Amino acid sequence: MKDDIIETGKTEVLESGPFYHGTKADLQIGDLLTAGFRSNYHTEVIMNHIYFTALPNGAGLAAELAKGDGSGRVYIVEPTGVFENDPNVTDKKFPGNPTRSYRSKAPLKIIGEVTDWVRLTPEELQTWHDKLAKIRSNPEAKIIN
Repeated sequence: MKDDIIETGKTEVLESGPFYHGTKADLQIGDLLTAGFRSNYHTEVIMNHIYFTALPNGAGLAAELAKGDGSGRVYIVEPTGVFENDPNVTDKKFPGNPTRSYRSKAPLKIIGEVTDWVRLTPEELQTWHDKLAKIRSNPEAKIIN
């Protein structure tokens, strides 16, 4: 699938999609997701980017960890502007982009919804919440915003 990948640098590989965003928000096709909201992981941080992934189950994990009421939702999204590898999980912290995660300052347009993503068991969800609590308590664990 080399045709589906755009090479933009030595270690940076950006894909052409499809892309997914996980949230608890009830959205409609055509809605735009924008930056400027509090981080799900460090609530004191207002995010300068909107995040997305090429992995539906990765977006599902984000949906289940998202703040808010309701069930997690995974939306198929289309970037409306330039985007980059998410430095929180790529070369600045980990080699490559194994999570196929990206971020953009431009909005993401909702173009569909995925309903068959893998949901976490209550035990797995608690494990993730415990991991996030540990990260939040570490003053050196900062979001690259």
